Amino acid sequence: MSVSHETCLLDQVLELIMNEKPPNSASLFLNEDLDKTPLPERGDLRRRLRRAMERRASSMKEKMSSISRDSIRGFLKRNLFVLFTVAAVALGVILGFALRPHNLSLREIKYFAFPGELLMRMLQMLVLPLIVSSLVTGISSLDSKASGKMGMRAVVYYMVTTLIAVFIGIVIVMIIRPGKGSRDSPVANSGNIEPVQAADAFLDLIRNMFPPNLVEACFKQYKTVYKKTVHTRNVTVAVNLTDSLNVTESNLNVNLSRVLHTIQETVEETVPVSGSSSGVNALGLVVFSMCFGLVIGNMKQQGQALRDFFDCLNEAIMRLVSIIIWYAPVGILFLIAGKIVEMKNLAEVGGQLGMYTVSVIVGLLIHGLVVLPLLYFLVTRRNPYSFIGGLLQALITALGTSSRDRLRTTTNVLGDSLGAGIVEHLSRGELQSQDAEVRNSVIEENEKPYQLICQENDTLNHHNNETTM
Repeated sequence: MSVSHETCLLDQVLELIMNEKPPNSASLFLNEDLDKTPLPERGDLRRRLRRAMERRASSMKEKMSSISRDSIRGFLKRNLFVLFTVAAVALGVILGFALRPHNLSLREIKYFAFPGELLMRMLQMLVLPLIVSSLVTGISSLDSKASGKMGMRAVVYYMVTTLIAVFIGIVIVMIIRPGKGSRDSPVANSGNIEPVQAADAFLDLIRNMFPPNLVEACFKQYKTVYKKTVHTRNVTVAVNLTDSLNVTESNLNVNLSRVLHTIQETVEETVPVSGSSSGVNALGLVVFSMCFGLVIGNMKQQGQALRDFFDCLNEAIMRLVSIIIWYAPVGILFLIAGKIVEMKNLAEVGGQLGMYTVSVIVGLLIHGLVVLPLLYFLVTRRNPYSFIGGLLQALITALGTSSRDRLRTTTNVLGDSLGAGIVEHLSRGELQSQDAEVRNSVIEENEKPYQLICQENDTLNHHNNETTM
């Protein structure tokens, strides 16, 4: 009897051990839980869709019933910047069309768009220190193996998305044919077309990766220019003497058929020489910052002072960005209104560039709303549009602040964000191992065990009772 009782107890203990789940250990670098929700079992698709719709409807009813004044106030407080930016875009469009009938001069338009110009100058002022500090801080916090794998994944992602974007662009141009209607209208030739060789452009890309002067790279980048040179060269030609001289074999038994003659020839040749163009050499600064961060990370304790310096620099720059970004709605309003007022004839511009604009917008929408989310879903098996919902503030800011290519800049922001999510998902193993090595002492309260939270609450309550007495 005792043996059977012990056997039952042993079976229960083994069953508990086998069914026990390991506790969730949230990563310090990742914001997602370790274990995913299991995929639904295969079954009737209609039944699963109905069940999902019922769950969604019940959750929406619960959310609607829980709406109160405090929740509305909290929502407005959390999304205040997004609401201000959307309102600024709408007011900028309305103000721009309202001022068009007044026929403002170019000087008046320049003065009117001055607040928007200030916003662009402030953002451009922070681009350089933000790139350097964030890259050095991020790379130095990882080991060389993890950062190398993450870098390779990022390069593969950008190469794949670039090839897909090129394919989409070619297909859309072949379908829509944006330049078909403008071939009949004469086009005036204005300006000189600068010749560009593919080999020189590729070599310029490699040269810009290694700038000889970091200070010069902040405002100048290398660019090959072409210079025409005239020089003389010696050319050896063969002169046929049998046509000019009447020599018979009976008189002279000498072969005078060919004589080599050297002449000088003037040749004009286009030679590539070194030049420069204005603009930040971002590629060179990125390469230097990544290499510098890798070196600091491998220095361990010796490089701690530099890591602390760049951490403080990154934090200071981010605080400046958070201050300047609240001025963005005002600048966006005047930027959009100024560009609308500056256009001379909207109908003419729309007629000339209509099909081209349609091609660009359709291509960017397909790439940004279909291809990139599909790629994110195939890699992570998560809903991409819920991820995009968290980027609403960045997307609206990019849509409003870029003055010439708003939609392309917004698509770039979306692609970079989805790429960061994909690389982060694929690099979870390296990041979790890095967490295990770092063992940071900062633990959020919702990640602590229940007993620790209760102990802290009891300690705080006991301390408060002592202070009140």
